[in-house]
Amino acid sequence: MVFGGVVPYIPQYRDIRRTQNAEGFSTYVCLVLLVANILRILFWFGRRFESPLLWQSIIMIITMLLMLKLCTEVRVSNELNIKRRSFAAADSKDEEIKAPPKRSYLDFDLNYFWHWSKFTDYVQCVLTFTGVTGYITYLWLDSSVFVETLGFLAVFTEAMLGVPQLYRNYQNRSTEGMSVKMVLMWTSGDTFKTVYFILNQAPFQFSICGLLQVFVDITILLQVYLYSYYPQKPVSHTAHPASTKAL
Repeated sequence: MVFGGVVPYIPQYRDIRRTQNAEGFSTYVCLVLLVANILRILFWFGRRFESPLLWQSIIMIITMLLMLKLCTEVRVSNELNIKRRSFAAADSKDEEIKAPPKRSYLDFDLNYFWHWSKFTDYVQCVLTFTGVTGYITYLWLDSSVFVETLGFLAVFTEAMLGVPQLYRNYQNRSTEGMSVKMVLMWTSGDTFKTVYFILNQAPFQFSICGLLQVFVDITILLQVYLYSYYPQKPVSHTAHPASTKAL
């Protein structure tokens, strides 16, 4: 229960390290899971659920940060002459000399949000989100409506897990670089979880969110079939000479 949630990301992590190509994996998957598990931990303070689920959230947050660290390092090393983007204003003397234009303290350009050049920027963003939501939770912890809403947001956000990867595949018209093993593990785990919710008559929103997750997983698997047997565009290997298919 504690470590089962992170197992699907092991093959993806190994594939990225092996190929030195993170293009096929959407880091927004990490964003979704970080938000969902931070909200779930905050929900625990309002309604104490089973401790294994709490530890599962902690382990998942650590895993997603490791995935982000690897993806950032690989992406920056593969992109030459990349314009450095950060969550906070530049503090490097080099950057100040080369890029004198004024910058706001927080760089929320939607085109570059969650696509920063340093792992520390992701950590700053996660800590900021945790601090703000934690303070709001502290103020409204006595409100049962707020606590229940917080729990629902945690479950619903997790249900959106596969959507960033689904969209990334659609943009690339390819599933190259994405670990199919990861998606198969998503599908089996989400199916088991949804059946558990239904058989145990869990709250309605749990079952609906579980079914939504399974639907997204199956759609991604259909993309694998579609883009493998009916390629939408030729795949170029010039930018990443070391990259190979995940499977």
